[in-house]
Amino acid sequence: MRVVIAGGHGQIALLLEKALADRGDHPVGVVRNPDHVDDVEATGAEAVVLDLEDTDVAALTDVVKGADAVVFAAGGGPDSGAARKETVDKGAAVLLADAAEQAGVRRYVMVSSMGTDKADPDSDDVFQVYLRAKKAADDDLRARDLDWTVVRPGRLTDDAPNGRVQVGTLPRGEIPRADVAAVLAAVLTEDATIGRTFDLLAGHQTVEAALAGI
Repeated sequence: MRVVIAGGHGQIALLLEKALADRGDHPVGVVRNPDHVDDVEATGAEAVVLDLEDTDVAALTDVVKGADAVVFAAGGGPDSGAARKETVDKGAAVLLADAAEQAGVRRYVMVSSMGTDKADPDSDDVFQVYLRAKKAADDDLRARDLDWTVVRPGRLTDDAPNGRVQVGTLPRGEIPRADVAAVLAAVLTEDATIGRTFDLLAGHQTVEAALAGI
């Protein structure tokens, strides 16, 4: 399976790339900084340098062409301002969906966030702008004729993975990034997750059992 991952140098993306490469898939990490190529390739993935804030749908379509799936794992970053929430968390996600459609790639997995449905519509707080941007990207994807899944993790930690999760509509909580990556890898091959939006936290079920019961 060839999987193109937008935001290929993110912490979750690097973990996902390694998981996919280790199971024999062909992950492709899209990065904007050439200095990040070595980190992506160290996971076993292919690296493509393309700035999602400074490209067009034709260029991204060329990258996506021939893929079996795309994953949106990009983000403006915790220290970025409100403007980059719009250009990355929303704009780049929409651009990836446009490219997937043009390339004929139906499978799209979105890494979103818990709390998007409760964003303050009037606040200028950067986190609220972020939540609104993520919700707009999610809504755009769900309106398309693609085989989409929207995964909404809770607060991310660098704790060691325990391989146990919970999915559904959940209260606030946290989850190790490595467990998020494991869920994303499983979602790509689990057709039951197509057309589903779910929160994701640390829990007591195996990844396979949690997704099977979705």
